[in-house]
Amino acid sequence: MAQIQTSAAFPSPRERRPAKAAVIVRNGLLRILLILQALAVAYPLLWNVMASFKTNEEVMESPWTLPKSLQWDNYVRAFTTAKIGDYMLNSVLVVVLSMIMLILMAVPTAYVLGRMRFRGQKLISNLYMAGLFIGGVYIIVPLFILMNDLHMLDNRFWLSAVYATGTLSFSIYLLTGFMKSIPSDFEEAAMIDGCGYFSTLFRIIMPMVRPGIITMVVFSFFDFWNEYVLAMTLVTSDAKKTIPIGLSNLMQIQQFATDWGSLFAGLVIVLVPTVVIYTLLQKKLTEGLMLGGVKG
Repeated sequence: MAQIQTSAAFPSPRERRPAKAAVIVRNGLLRILLILQALAVAYPLLWNVMASFKTNEEVMESPWTLPKSLQWDNYVRAFTTAKIGDYMLNSVLVVVLSMIMLILMAVPTAYVLGRMRFRGQKLISNLYMAGLFIGGVYIIVPLFILMNDLHMLDNRFWLSAVYATGTLSFSIYLLTGFMKSIPSDFEEAAMIDGCGYFSTLFRIIMPMVRPGIITMVVFSFFDFWNEYVLAMTLVTSDAKKTIPIGLSNLMQIQQFATDWGSLFAGLVIVLVPTVVIYTLLQKKLTEGLMLGGVKG
């Protein structure tokens, strides 16, 4: 009887072999699928980089081959003739202003909604959460009319304000989960030491929710950097257009000018900031998503 129970609790080596083989096959199939997915994502990017160093003749005659020589003039024309540098400068300015506004609005609001109890708190939280289901495209007509009446069109500062308020609901939703997970002992100790609400927020709470703030910043950066519809509607002068609008104009112009090299060079220039930021903050972003999923 003891031998029967032991064999049931601990499978024999012959019984373990099929299970181990199934795990190996499953892991191998998963790796193959992940490799194929990575190639599907990476190959267009690599092809774009390769095409940015070609001449127009090489792009048209042999688009799948390596360039015979590196045409760095394509990047020079993208910055000078196509004005990619000006568009990028406008985007950097808009994104930085949007980030500052978003952090100043989202962090204190999430702190109040996540750490304090007061009358009407649930109603205010539900109103912010309702903003998750309202896209900027749905309200673009009344937004344009309102900003036109207030003389806010064609202004990079007000475009940044629109970007920041547009992602405010998601940012508050993301940070509230981090705020709720912090034990109240830290706040009580800070209050005993004489800290007020603002001192507690900036000295105690914000360092503890840093992964959540970094996650919010990264997601918001991608949204702001690639946003097209609102920028196209609210910005009218060419000198203040952001990189998505400038890139769209560049695609239309370069198709007729047959300057494909500078077009692909402009695309590479636009991709560089997103790739760099994601590479530098990848670990922080993953950490923030994991903590947010557990704590929220």
